[in-house]
Amino acid sequence: MQIFVGLGNPGGKYARNRHNIGFMALDRIAEDHGFGPWRARFQGEVSEGRLGGDKVLLLKPGTFMNLSGQAVGEAMRFFKLESDDVTVFHDELDLAPGKCRVKTGGGHAGHNGLRSIHAHIGEAYHRVRLGIGHPGRKDLVAAYVLHDFHKADEDWLDDLLRGISDGAGELARRETGKFQNAVALRVNPPRSSGGKQDKAPASPDAAPAKGAPGKSAIAADAGAPPPDRPAEAEAERDDRSPLQKLADKFR
Repeated sequence: MQIFVGLGNPGGKYARNRHNIGFMALDRIAEDHGFGPWRARFQGEVSEGRLGGDKVLLLKPGTFMNLSGQAVGEAMRFFKLESDDVTVFHDELDLAPGKCRVKTGGGHAGHNGLRSIHAHIGEAYHRVRLGIGHPGRKDLVAAYVLHDFHKADEDWLDDLLRGISDGAGELARRETGKFQNAVALRVNPPRSSGGKQDKAPASPDAAPAKGAPGKSAIAADAGAPPPDRPAEAEAERDDRSPLQKLADKFR
C-alpha cells in the first residue's frame, strides 16, 4: 500500500490558491481513476482506490500547511508503512509554471508543509514538485502562493493535472521516467507537421526565468523575421545578369 499526499490549506477560500496545487492533483487522480468518496480521517480527508495493481490512499491533510506532517505521520503509523511508501505532491517556487519533477529525500527548501512532514516522518519520502514560478522577491512569496491562479494559467494547469493523472499508475510503480513522460505529453504534446508547439506560459505574477528576455528586448525583436525564415523570403530575388546590374548603376 502507498499514501499519496497532496499539500494545501483546507477551506473554500484557499481552494484555487497556488499553494493548493497538491490538493488539485489528488482531486484529479481520484476523479479519473474511480477512487472512493472522500471521508474524514487522519486529521484530514482520504479517498481509497487502486492504481494498476497497487492500493493507494489519497490524503489531503485537514490541518493548515505548516502542520501537514501530523496527518501524514498518523496515517503512516496506522498502516505500518515506511517513509518510502509516501509520495507528496506540492507547489514548487523554483520550477517554472507547468513543470513537474520527481525527487526523493533532500531538504525542504523552506516549504512549510515539507518542513512539517520532515519533522514527523523524516526526509526519505518521495515528492512530486509542481512548478508555479517565483514572484521574483522573497518578501512577495507569502502573498504569491496564497493567491489564486490567474485565468491565463488555466490551460497549462489543466494540462499539468491531467498529465499527473495519466501517469499516476507509473508513479505508483516507481516508474518515474514513464510518469514524467505522461506529464510531458500533456503539457508539451508532440509537434504537428504544420508548426511548433507552444510551451506553458509563465504565470503573470512570476519573475521571468534567468536568461529570458525582458519586455524591452521582446519589443525590440517584435519586427524581426523568425530565426528559421530564410533571408531570401525578406527580399525579392535579383535575377539580373552582371552586365545588367552594371548598366543599371549608371542610369
